[in-house]
Amino acid sequence: MRKKKAVLFSESKYNIDRVWSPESKNELETLFDLKTVYSKEDLLKLDGIENLSYIFTTWGMPSFTRAEVKTFKSLECVFYAAGSVQGFAREFISEGIHVFSAWAANAVPVAEYAVSQILLANKGFFGSSVLAKKGDREKASEHFNMFRGNYGQKVGLLGAGMIGKLVIQMLSHYNLKILVFDPFLPDDKAAELGVEKVSLNEVFKECVVVSNHLANNPQTVGIINYSQFSLMPDNGVFINTGRGAQVVEEDLCRALREKPGRFAVLDVTWPEPPVKGHEFYSLDNVILTPHIAGSSGDETHRMAEYMLQEYKLYSESQGHKTRYEVTEKMLETMA
Repeated sequence: MRKKKAVLFSESKYNIDRVWSPESKNELETLFDLKTVYSKEDLLKLDGIENLSYIFTTWGMPSFTRAEVKTFKSLECVFYAAGSVQGFAREFISEGIHVFSAWAANAVPVAEYAVSQILLANKGFFGSSVLAKKGDREKASEHFNMFRGNYGQKVGLLGAGMIGKLVIQMLSHYNLKILVFDPFLPDDKAAELGVEKVSLNEVFKECVVVSNHLANNPQTVGIINYSQFSLMPDNGVFINTGRGAQVVEEDLCRALREKPGRFAVLDVTWPEPPVKGHEFYSLDNVILTPHIAGSSGDETHRMAEYMLQEYKLYSESQGHKTRYEVTEKMLETMA
């Protein structure tokens, strides 16, 4: 039987090689009449484009106009071995082409990172380490004694999407009470997850540690501001692996200056990196990392594996039993 035509495509060869391991590329070559393309221009000029059935891609997938999408006359699916599809998905979905995303695979390392930081934060790790390194063992111990550890403590999560749910699942192995702010989380789902739904302000007021996993959309820009940060306990810790634009950073700095025992652990900022001279660089109670929570190293191969599995489910079930298809409705709330 003649193989269907597919392309492995990104405008970055580096990203293709980073995400699609030699094993996953070999599998694509076994399954399809496969070409690898590194530019949108070359893809649109591809010989036999009208017979192309599948696009396998990753970071470096550009946007296409509706007119350009119409040139893919036989295209059934786009399999995106990365996270957010906001930059290109609508035009394909509008033309009846299925779009799949490996957001669930990319969510795993983010959730692992967030859980590790939450557990450390509840132990007073960040402030204690900063003070201990300065040689002030007494103050380091005083800071540590402000914390009650992880047993039985409240942890606040902002957002219960894919990453938030994974964090909840991972934290279920510890004796913690999880408070969640997420206006899109139904009450019955919250009960199923074993979490308590609360207001945004209540999360910051009740929890020593708050971790942000809100979806990135216009409604969440600047949603976390001084109204929330001022409610943090004197030893409160804010962890952000979501998006920097969701935080009014001047307000966060103000709250950190007012209570030096508070800490912010920021893997994301807006912009990234912070501008030269920003207070984030000078405040002792800010821990900055350069957006490392997502897939890195061999973790990126998980995303390609998820999309290969998604193709197999699509092929075997005529599209009825897939797990990670993105719909137009989902684009309203997902990152």
